[in-house]
Amino acid sequence: MTFQTVFTTLTDKALVKSQLEQAIEMAAAHGSHVDVLCLGVDRSNLGYFYEGASAIALQESIDQARAEAAEIETAAIAQLEASGLRFSTEADFAQMADLGRHVAQRARFADIVISPLPYGKGKGGELEPVLEAALFEGQAPILAVPDSATLVAKPKQVLLAWNESAESLRAIRKALPMLKEADLVRVVVVDPPQHGSDRSDPGGQIGQYLARHGVRTEIDVLSKSMPKVSDVLKRHASDTAADMMVMGAYGHSRFREAILGGATRAMLEEAPVQVFLAH
Repeated sequence: MTFQTVFTTLTDKALVKSQLEQAIEMAAAHGSHVDVLCLGVDRSNLGYFYEGASAIALQESIDQARAEAAEIETAAIAQLEASGLRFSTEADFAQMADLGRHVAQRARFADIVISPLPYGKGKGGELEPVLEAALFEGQAPILAVPDSATLVAKPKQVLLAWNESAESLRAIRKALPMLKEADLVRVVVVDPPQHGSDRSDPGGQIGQYLARHGVRTEIDVLSKSMPKVSDVLKRHASDTAADMMVMGAYGHSRFREAILGGATRAMLEEAPVQVFLAH
């Protein structure tokens, strides 16, 4: 089991070089094929504002998105050819409201999707729907990389956030190619439940599962000593010099996470290291 296809969606000319470097790093480490969607985004959404929008203005915005996609693809091909890897690119355009369909139909055939963190200064509004489309509709695992971090294709110290959820378990299974090569995987349980199958041995069952796959594990049981679970996880990642975190995405509804906050959104806003997510 390994990552045969690495996929990324390029929508911002300013991010092409760094995002492709990350995809290339991952593909080179795992002998993967790189699939790239070069997506020009019509951010005007003229067709959605009012009936009878100017056909000329609408065509101009579409032409601009097409030209942007072609420009991104030209830059991507040059960088990928220099890498010597197997790759394929596709140029397309979409309006903001229709991004998900374009991304999901490609992401569903990928083993891992490389993405920048979608929130933060200077980030385009399309990065969030692009990531969520790959994660939810595409059902692909995401490796989200902070701007300040260098992608680590074969992390040696991994922090695994375990809360017994189905999302956590899916993330662990999809991350196995990377977990098997790590020096140590820390299974982190924050405030384990007092009732349930794991109450007497928090993290024991998932630790045994990983051990049978040849993964070197330790169980870290932590108290919720900070207001948010995400804060506890981020501090522990820093304290243990983790290269990567693995976690299930959106245990609550996305709407609730967006309004009330949650561990997934907090990580996507300010993760200290790369985050492997699956839903």
